[in-house]
Amino acid sequence: MGFREHFQIPDNLVYLNTPGNGLLPTKTLEWRAKWERTFYAPETHLRDQQQAVIQETKKTLASFFNTKSTTVFCTPNFSHAFISLLELLPEDYTYLILDEDYPSLNYPIINRRRKHSFLQITETLEEDIFQKIESCKPDVLVLSIVQYITGVKIDLQFIKKLKSAFPELIIIGDGTQYFGTEAFDFDISGFDAVAGSGYKWLLSGFGNGFILINECLQERLTHNLEHFKFPKQMWADKSKLQTFFEPGHQDTLSHGTLSESLSFILDCGLDNIQKHITKLTVFAYEKLQERNMLLPIVRKRSVKSALINIQLNPDLYPELVKKGIRCFPRGSGIRIGLHLYNTEEDVEYLLDVMDTLKK
Repeated sequence: MGFREHFQIPDNLVYLNTPGNGLLPTKTLEWRAKWERTFYAPETHLRDQQQAVIQETKKTLASFFNTKSTTVFCTPNFSHAFISLLELLPEDYTYLILDEDYPSLNYPIINRRRKHSFLQITETLEEDIFQKIESCKPDVLVLSIVQYITGVKIDLQFIKKLKSAFPELIIIGDGTQYFGTEAFDFDISGFDAVAGSGYKWLLSGFGNGFILINECLQERLTHNLEHFKFPKQMWADKSKLQTFFEPGHQDTLSHGTLSESLSFILDCGLDNIQKHITKLTVFAYEKLQERNMLLPIVRKRSVKSALINIQLNPDLYPELVKKGIRCFPRGSGIRIGLHLYNTEEDVEYLLDVMDTLKK
């Protein structure tokens, strides 16, 4: 089953740069064009419907992640969401973070001088995390579900076990390089909060993001806000948490785009998308393994993601671009992502080009 027909991809282009910036479905592009034309017409009422659009986006996000709308906060991007959450947590909390994780995840903790310790990513990542938490007893674990350079994916079943073993531990996840590749049930995930930007695997362009926060953590955060003063008349329709995560005006075009693309993904079926991506990734990993072009840490792990760092000299990146391949140099290799609009033919063409370049 393929989904390429729902995207405007030229025949001479192989688009493998979803980890950098995902494509928008044709249906979403058409919605954006219509919305923008109508929005700026003088006689329109759309400019007065900001709250309704944001609320509808929250409902779509809640459906997408099998949770309640009250769990969802709409933000301009992941960074805004995470920094807002960080500001609400007690300053004396200690954090466990992963070495070389996404800068927008690690640096807000480091730059605010919050107490933290690093954990190196190895093939035994889950076991290492458990042992570190057992010995150091941090208040918060923060990590990306899929690492943006290596593609290492955390075992999501492990997160559930971790939460069961350490119920007081706050677990925060960045799903930007993961959401949209398979179904994710937030309420049973073991995460207390997850956040993401919509411009990668969620196919939603820039200017939109979100954070999901479970009821338990919301209660803890709200308790920390007891001393804050709020202009009740101005923000009568907002909770205290909304004034932190959703302050001021929001871009209805950007968040409406997120809602449209999420609806498109739901219509395609996350199970169908997961099957398609799994088939592609199994094929790609097998071919790359034959060529010894996988990172050793990825080779040794059973849980794999759709983000792959191919061990091809990054200096060859311009040659790949000349051949119509969209990808990106990251770390020691070339990073690609396999999404619903990709095919086995895309992978085979990439391999043929790489084989030629290596000669």
